[in-house]
Amino acid sequence: MADLNLMRELAIEGTTKIVLIVLDGVGGLPMTPDGPTELEAAHTPHLDALAARSICGMSTAVAPGITPGSGPGHLSLFGYDPLQHEIGRGVLEALGIGFDLQPNDVAARGNFCTIDPDTGLITDRRAGRIPTEVGARLCEKLRQIRLPGVERIFVEPVKEYRFVLVLRGEELYDGLTETDPQQTDKPPLPVEPLRPEAARTAELLNQWLDEARKLLADEHPANGCNLRGIAKDPGLPGMPEIYKLRCGAIATYPMYRGVAKLAGMDILATGETIEDEVGTLKQHWADYDFFFFHVKKTDSRGEDGDFEGKIAVIEHFDAALSDILALKPDVIVVSGDHSTPALWKAHSWHELPVLLSSPYIRRDNVTQFGERPCMAGGLGHIRHVDFLPLAMAHAGRLAKFGA
Repeated sequence: MADLNLMRELAIEGTTKIVLIVLDGVGGLPMTPDGPTELEAAHTPHLDALAARSICGMSTAVAPGITPGSGPGHLSLFGYDPLQHEIGRGVLEALGIGFDLQPNDVAARGNFCTIDPDTGLITDRRAGRIPTEVGARLCEKLRQIRLPGVERIFVEPVKEYRFVLVLRGEELYDGLTETDPQQTDKPPLPVEPLRPEAARTAELLNQWLDEARKLLADEHPANGCNLRGIAKDPGLPGMPEIYKLRCGAIATYPMYRGVAKLAGMDILATGETIEDEVGTLKQHWADYDFFFFHVKKTDSRGEDGDFEGKIAVIEHFDAALSDILALKPDVIVVSGDHSTPALWKAHSWHELPVLLSSPYIRRDNVTQFGERPCMAGGLGHIRHVDFLPLAMAHAGRLAKFGA
């Protein structure tokens, strides 16, 4: 279900509360054919008990076989079909740090990286996850770059190795390729236009990259950078307008705050830990009736190939789940935006386990929250865009369709 006009027509105001918990990249794979996934190996008594009184299933973030980025994975969770609403990650990063993005701005997510000076090949796509303060210093260095015909250039730090590049001026266009080859031992790619009018913008970004790599040449490990998700703000209709929900977002990383802001949510200030996020949820419980609660490091550990580390993050969240459940939400949904198996060390196309808890569900026989148990769940195999309509219905927030 991704018919926003239908949702706008059927949504009704109310006081029931929905909590959407996104364990980023939670889907996994066994390290050996007969072994458990990260989620199945984790000791999760609270998630398992919740699954036993929920209805469970498996979900596809975008489409079968398609590996989603974080933007599409989250947009679909919020009820937007990512195949209809494609959002560049640069926009999400910019909004996530509170940047005042203008309609004609072109924004890119920047990644500092490590490049072998002899071969020109990327040896680390994330520059060893440099500290945020180092990234901020490098952004200051890059602010001296100027481009002909560009009114202003903004280079803003995000977190660790990430930054935002924004070009502001006339006749700037999106429809551009990324420079990150998504693999090590490959050279950075040039920005290429995907439509004729974007050719000049591609030239400007390639010029900026040439200057940036010269300025970074003596730095280590961040002696290079790449640009991803080069885009403009598409102006999505907001969730409060469509679903008549007061929406609050709790996320520690800017990109996820950005996608939530794009969807019309209020961004709630929080600390860095899962416990901080739970504290924020409690603090604002009376103020909102939809909460997006994001846990990041399941994804980070998967990308690092750290099977045991990913298990530890899942178990850390499980220990905090009881405090969320104590608030007695009317509906709770738990899943991920995409899979990030430690075996694969990257996002993957694999389906994700999902549970939906409400007083009005038909319970199935699932008693463990994991990939293989959820394959037998009553929700069957669904798509992420089905979550929000289902949650709305179970919260009593959708009117009858037709006479």
